[in-house]
Amino acid sequence: MTIVISKKRRTSGLRPQVEEMSGVKLDTCYQCRKCSAGCPVAVSAGSAPSEIIRRLHLGAGDELLESGLVWMCLSCETCYGRCPMQINFPAVIDALRSLSVAKGIKAPGGNMPLFNRMFLENVKIFGRSYDLSMIMGYKLGSGKLMDDAGKFPAMLGKGKMALLPPSGADKMSVRRIFDHTVGKKVKSK
Repeated sequence: MTIVISKKRRTSGLRPQVEEMSGVKLDTCYQCRKCSAGCPVAVSAGSAPSEIIRRLHLGAGDELLESGLVWMCLSCETCYGRCPMQINFPAVIDALRSLSVAKGIKAPGGNMPLFNRMFLENVKIFGRSYDLSMIMGYKLGSGKLMDDAGKFPAMLGKGKMALLPPSGADKMSVRRIFDHTVGKKVKSK
């Protein structure tokens, strides 16, 4: 992890917004890097959880929103489980994603914002994830309709994907959660 510290005085950057949105006090991190040691995507993302937190300590601004980890994080909570200070790093990542979307910063590589939006829309409609609808929404949104189309029959044959939407979910409870969170908008400075 290489972090360059310039001599010019920096503002607090995104840190106050991230702390307010996530409910996490970043001061408690003492950079033990246990979160980074357990992160399954840190190597491929080019940034580790401890690096993201350290950059927030140092006053990182919008350049942090372009980090690969912001969109590649699986929210598996391995970092949270390993952290001796119980820093909820997935909540920090969610705050950074929200800020990135609010500021219109394009995700580096791939189209994770579209994927996340399709996933959430499907959960709102069906009460849980419905793979076929989610994939179709993503393919239509990305304009890559026929990519991976040859895999569909094999997935159906192996029972990996259902043609019909899932049943049994408490759709009303899920919809109430979405309705409750719709009014909460990201504060962009």
